[in-house]
Amino acid sequence: MLARKKIAVLGAGKLGETLVKALLEAKVVRPEQLTLTTRHAETAERKGKLYGVRAGTDNAQAAREADLVIVSVKPQVMAEVCASIRKSVGKGQVVISTAASVSTAFIERGLAPGVPVVRTMPNTACLVRAGMTGIAGGKHARRDHLALAEGIFSALGRALVLDEKHLDAVTGLSASGIAFMYVTLESMAEGGVAAGLPREIAIEMAAQTMLGAARMVQETREHPAKLKDVVTTPAGTTIDGLLELESGGLRVTLIKTVLHAARRASQLIQG
Repeated sequence: MLARKKIAVLGAGKLGETLVKALLEAKVVRPEQLTLTTRHAETAERKGKLYGVRAGTDNAQAAREADLVIVSVKPQVMAEVCASIRKSVGKGQVVISTAASVSTAFIERGLAPGVPVVRTMPNTACLVRAGMTGIAGGKHARRDHLALAEGIFSALGRALVLDEKHLDAVTGLSASGIAFMYVTLESMAEGGVAAGLPREIAIEMAAQTMLGAARMVQETREHPAKLKDVVTTPAGTTIDGLLELESGGLRVTLIKTVLHAARRASQLIQG
């Protein structure tokens, strides 16, 4: 599906560059299919050479020559970028946004009438092809447009097509949530250090334990509570640790953390 598509990544900052790198490493596309843009010419030149792709600072030109235009910029500059490519993008192309909180309706208003827009919310684990991406289509996006976005982000982890009303929650849970998992992992490792493990070993064991728990949920399709109960034997070490977690309010704190992030996502850009 993507083999002959020309793709422009407008805004190859942290996330945009992650997408370029991961798409190439996953062999989803070839370097000659990709063009990236950055604000500064020297940055574009350096990244172009690094990945063997075309690179520049002209969003309009890059968009004009692409079948898929991935706009990977901060929410606050989305209106500016849409204005810069308005005359370069038509109904035969697809605009894919990775900007948190920016609705498809907002983007559609900034482009020419009828341009298909797909809104996505990936997380940075796309870099190691373990990302989680929520995908929603705008007013003019057809199933085949959504399938193109799925083709990109499924190659970088997992992707789910959702109603757009859920995208702010996706931002709070998986896009911001990966940072919450890092804090949780770090805390587990610190516990291992406190119990006497060398720090490097504690971090490796905490990371693998988190990875293993996630894969158990995905591959067994069991509810996390059921999997937890399998580990929790009467009067054992696990129940003692779980009691400490509950007394510390970890469960409620994590729920509130995701809610706060999701609410903040809904406030960044209105409309």
